[in-house]
Amino acid sequence: MKSEKSRIYSALAPLYDTLMKDVDYEMWADFIDEVIQTHHPNPTQILELACGTGAISLHLSEYEEYELTATDQSPAMVERARQKAAELEAPVQFDTMDFTDIKSSASFDIIFSVFDSVNYLHTSEDILKMLRGCHRILNPNGLLIYDFSTPQNSLEAVDYLNNEEGSFGNYRYFRESKYDPELQFHYNEFDIEEMSDDGLTVINRFREVHKQRIYSLQEMLSIVEQTPYHLVAKYEGFDLVDADENSTRITMVLQCQKQRL
Repeated sequence: MKSEKSRIYSALAPLYDTLMKDVDYEMWADFIDEVIQTHHPNPTQILELACGTGAISLHLSEYEEYELTATDQSPAMVERARQKAAELEAPVQFDTMDFTDIKSSASFDIIFSVFDSVNYLHTSEDILKMLRGCHRILNPNGLLIYDFSTPQNSLEAVDYLNNEEGSFGNYRYFRESKYDPELQFHYNEFDIEEMSDDGLTVINRFREVHKQRIYSLQEMLSIVEQTPYHLVAKYEGFDLVDADENSTRITMVLQCQKQRL
């Protein structure tokens, strides 16, 4: 039996869709589509960053006008996304890419990243690196759409996320969740066991620690002010309602100006 600390989202890849079973991805995709159509009604080329197992892009692929590429740093997550796309016969191209080191010969009308993926960037410099990488491959007047989780969200979520356990197929997991309000870091620690087919023997044990930097709205606005993007909107939750410091999840909509970084 092996026991190891796993690279983020490698051991979790088979369990990810089970962990996220209560997430309404169709609603989330519809919200992204609404944001796009509100601020850029005629896009074609769309790129998703940190796509996980591809649920949002797979739903967006039902809109025939969109040509979708979706990327994630985790090869295991990308492989699972490709399997789902094949099963659904969905025309989404999935690739492995680190969104702090964006490399693409293509350009895009829309780039988006959801489910607080940006919170995995622990410094303003990391976020600026991501923003600049997106700016290089966005078409003029293209949109960058991303959300982030706020301190208010961590304060509300930590109790129901802590001590969560479950199973799927030959895997079972336990999650501990904690938030440090002074340092503004949220930790989700997963202990994962792979079981034998009869469910009696542990074959492998994995541990993944997910560390997210939790940003306030003012902190994020200060970061955006250091870039040539134009702030189009900041939305609360899944509505086209202006966000404020009490919002738990904020979606930023930035427009690419013609000046290049």
